[in-house]
Amino acid sequence: MKIFVARLAGVSVFDPAGDQIGRIRDVVVGLRGPLRPAVHGMVVEVQPRRRVFLPITRVRGIEAGAVVFTGRLNLRRFEKRSAETLVIGEMLDRTVTVGGERMTVFDLAMEEARPSAWEITKVAVYRGRRRRDPRIVAWEEASGFDELQKDQGAAGLIAAFESMRAADIASALHELPGKRRIEVARALDDDRLADVLEELPPRDQIGILGTLEPARAADVLEEMDPDDAADLLNDLPADQAAHLLALMEPGEAAPVRRLLTYPQDTAGGMMTSEPVILPPSATVAEALAHIRQKDLSPSVAAQVYVTRPPNETPTGAYLGVSHFQRLLRDPPSTLLGSALDPSIDPIRPGFTLPEVAQYLASYNLVAAPVVDELGRLVGAVTVDDVLDHMLPADWREGAHP
Repeated sequence: MKIFVARLAGVSVFDPAGDQIGRIRDVVVGLRGPLRPAVHGMVVEVQPRRRVFLPITRVRGIEAGAVVFTGRLNLRRFEKRSAETLVIGEMLDRTVTVGGERMTVFDLAMEEARPSAWEITKVAVYRGRRRRDPRIVAWEEASGFDELQKDQGAAGLIAAFESMRAADIASALHELPGKRRIEVARALDDDRLADVLEELPPRDQIGILGTLEPARAADVLEEMDPDDAADLLNDLPADQAAHLLALMEPGEAAPVRRLLTYPQDTAGGMMTSEPVILPPSATVAEALAHIRQKDLSPSVAAQVYVTRPPNETPTGAYLGVSHFQRLLRDPPSTLLGSALDPSIDPIRPGFTLPEVAQYLASYNLVAAPVVDELGRLVGAVTVDDVLDHMLPADWREGAHP
């Protein structure tokens, strides 16, 4: 049975009891010159964002959408040995020679040579940038996997990432060698790269942004949530941050500039400046339509803030908040002005991180409105914003259990 490796990305991994313990992120092989590479095992991501090694000898079955293993899984963090290669991370998009012609790898297939012993047997390739003449050839027909390549490309790896969430792509990028990480990041669309950057550790964010042309870096910052863009700019040298802000569209840069005026560990520094805001004359039906937008995070979509015009931050007078549960209970024609929660008072931009955390915990909230001294809504602090600032600085790197 042939298993194409790129299709394993994101597949669930189950233990002998049938419990899901993680997802496949890569396959580890050992190159052996002209001989077929031996499959050593799989890289499995378990929570919280820790990559561990599953030996191929413990894989009991590979089925549609599931990998089942036997025995116990060693939860020690995976570290690739010098003689090992990652199929998805390092072999996809390589240029190889097939029948004297240069072609690009977009997948590889593995087969069980004997019980519990798997080998890479097939290579899927295409010709040219437009993926012409796709074909599947035997491993022995393709040469060049052992050559050092300056520009490897990223189309195949991005295709393997297509169905993954931004946080999972970020985790995969973080584990790639630096050169490969940059190649893949630069090949992502602006909006996808923005989503991924929001999930990466600051060191990776700065490294990737620094390799982009300034104009494109500004475009990517425009696609990020303003609070995430502000956090990233805060980590850059002041002159570089000022240059990128100047390249951004004025309307996109304005909320970021406002956020940069607040200390980072305050409500103003943590908040998003783009919560769901509607006037009191809007109906419950309109509010539900807004929070159904798929690009909103659950914490942002959990409530609608009601203000006088203008309904973009900084708004007119803040009137109150309506939670989605209230919206579900009230008739669709109900006006938001009569569906407000009178028990929730807004917080000020100067609230410290502990004060914001205590406020959310005290009222069992996932977000809190932030109102300035003029009574205008300037943003909302969500529970994920608070967690980002309370967790250790390197939490995204999976360094903590």
